[in-house]
Amino acid sequence: MKEPWHMRSDDDALADRWLRCITKWGGSPRARLICFPHAGGTASYFRDWARLVPPDIDVRAVRYPGREDRLTDSFAETMEELADAVTSAVEPLLDRPTAFFGHSMGASVAYEVAARLHAKRDRSNAPAPVALFLSGRAGPGHEYVRNLGEADDEALMADVIGMGGMNAHTFSDPELRDLVLPAIRADFRLVERYGRTSPGNPLLDTPVFAYYGDRDDHLDPSAVDAWSAVTRGPFAARSFTGGHFYLAQHARQLVGDVIGSLRPLLGEPVR
Repeated sequence: MKEPWHMRSDDDALADRWLRCITKWGGSPRARLICFPHAGGTASYFRDWARLVPPDIDVRAVRYPGREDRLTDSFAETMEELADAVTSAVEPLLDRPTAFFGHSMGASVAYEVAARLHAKRDRSNAPAPVALFLSGRAGPGHEYVRNLGEADDEALMADVIGMGGMNAHTFSDPELRDLVLPAIRADFRLVERYGRTSPGNPLLDTPVFAYYGDRDDHLDPSAVDAWSAVTRGPFAARSFTGGHFYLAQHARQLVGDVIGSLRPLLGEPVR
């Protein structure tokens, strides 16, 4: 007989290590939204979402190692290593309905964490995410692998600037460049290795919502629609005007769509 799942206080420190609170208020949240950054990205990328979500939604962002306040931690080398660690960190927060949002590399990490939680649910009463919101990423098996992890610094910086992930001013400062470029390279290596070697795709029953920029040079609608193959549940896709980092210009509309899609899954009417 399965034991009831419960939150374990000894995991709180692990959650704090891997997840940053974006919303800071003292109430009891109705639900949680955990955000997964892009390659080279940080938890701070989602800080402006704090003013865009309603007060009953607790937003956390994943803190990848090797950057910001985890600067001295070693980079994750494989998707398996990263997803396993994030899964352990997320579990203490599943005491209420939780959804994942991931952009670019973060979409793949979010999916892999969700797959692990679904597998645990099959063995115990551990909960799984109520929804996946996946942005700027092709579905499994449809990724465009560019080998940027092995490119020289100039080519890597040019690509990141071209996608809109960082401005040229950041790279013009040698100290700042030396600080951020290793994380970008490490993440590209991880996600490119994953794109080449990812195993069979676990089938979920979680609703999946996919988003993309209609001018993303490395993503087309059919590749986005490939996410529909990973779930038995509902699937929907929506495009926004813009490139790979469309969400920088459409944060309010995007967050509104995410929350509007999440509400019915909580048994609530759309607000």
